[in-house]
Amino acid sequence: MKIDTSIHRIKPDSKVDLNKIDTHVDGGLDKDKAKDEFRSLRKKLSDLQELLCAESKHAVLVVFQAMDAGGKDSTIRSVVGPINPQGCRVASFKAPSSNELKHDYLWRIHQHAPARGMIGVFNRSHYEEVGIVRVHNIVPEQRWKKRYDHINAFEKLLSDEGTHIVKFFLHISKDYQRERFQRRLDRPDKHWKFNPDDLSERRRWGDYMQAYSQMIERCSTKQAPWYVIPAERRWYRNLIVTKVLVDLLEGLDMKYPAPSFDASQITIDD
Repeated sequence: MKIDTSIHRIKPDSKVDLNKIDTHVDGGLDKDKAKDEFRSLRKKLSDLQELLCAESKHAVLVVFQAMDAGGKDSTIRSVVGPINPQGCRVASFKAPSSNELKHDYLWRIHQHAPARGMIGVFNRSHYEEVGIVRVHNIVPEQRWKKRYDHINAFEKLLSDEGTHIVKFFLHISKDYQRERFQRRLDRPDKHWKFNPDDLSERRRWGDYMQAYSQMIERCSTKQAPWYVIPAERRWYRNLIVTKVLVDLLEGLDMKYPAPSFDASQITIDD
């Protein structure tokens, strides 16, 4: 199946307006065939993770950002769930603790950067510092505006030291978010996922679209590109994210390390 992920990749210095990007496309793919392809790619991703771990020359950092109900948790569960947990770490970034607030804003992030041989997944990330921080005026504008350059420099540092970075913005519409919120209210088994505070954030939708548009525009670089993924068709969302990751890992031209012994000369006793 031919899958063009490049249509979702934001080229450096591109102008971005999330309000103009469709959230419900499917790439013209057949759903059933796409699901079969996804399962095949997910198996390949798991095999490539083992090779990444064995070679231990590269690290991979995968960043997910989205509006509430955008599907970060389900995407991570669907795409990287089958990966050996010894080779993959997921970090979820909530509001910073009092101790974290005593440090620079990247301090807590850097501690979770993946080691060589590992895949690190960020569920939310350092981009909250130009997202919610900006929308809620948590720090003055003159401070958060500098953070685009800080973040680009931080990601360049990781890249220069062997970490391959890919970032996904899971894009949904305000109407779709309303449907997902209503589903959580309608189903008692989903009440735990509903937070009334999310409704106040929803009222700031326009501010968030502006903030996230500029975030992607300013921070999609050659070494750490952003992909804006239409996320309302979950089967398509999962397929594209998995394909991007498989292509990234295959592009590393990894090889299993040569053994330090001659296997033909070893006999295992009865």
